[in-house]
Amino acid sequence: MKALFNILFLVVSINLFSQEVVVPNDLKIPLRVNAIVVGVDTFAYLSLPIVSIEAPMPFATKRKYAEWTRLKHNVKKAYPYAILASARLKQYEMILEKMSNEKERKAYMAVAEKQLQKEFGDELKKLSVSQGRILIKLIDRETGNTSYALVKQLRGSFSAFMWQSLASLFGSSLKTEYDPEGEDRLIEVAIKQIESGQF
Repeated sequence: MKALFNILFLVVSINLFSQEVVVPNDLKIPLRVNAIVVGVDTFAYLSLPIVSIEAPMPFATKRKYAEWTRLKHNVKKAYPYAILASARLKQYEMILEKMSNEKERKAYMAVAEKQLQKEFGDELKKLSVSQGRILIKLIDRETGNTSYALVKQLRGSFSAFMWQSLASLFGSSLKTEYDPEGEDRLIEVAIKQIESGQF
């Protein structure tokens, strides 16, 4: 009887473990899983991205809600350019550090400026005045320097003065600093929503 039970158990075990497992095509199974060893046990773990959850913003009037919607749209247009400006600035600074004299630096910056003008000039001209003001603030946020300081550093005091004069004609200032706790609080909220994929 015991032998019959062992044979039956073996047949059932083989049938259970030899079945083919079907995985749907759209299911993504990670090939590598991180693990942590605690004592003699090994535990699998996954690192999840940080998610920011905020309560919906209350608006007193439809006009305030429309202003918020317009601000979100403008930030979404300007933010990629600020990120790109920060990346390009780091790239330019690394290259300029390797150059030995001021003449080489000026020649390089002239070529870089023409390249940027060719690559982004038409797109930046399409930005509205509001989007331009936001871009000036976001460049300060991303680089830690005002647009005026960056132009002065890369192109000289006279260029910075000329661009500041042009900006002032449109009621803007290249010396504007980003203030996430005060005046630019809503811009910061919009950026967090963009980064978290909420819009």
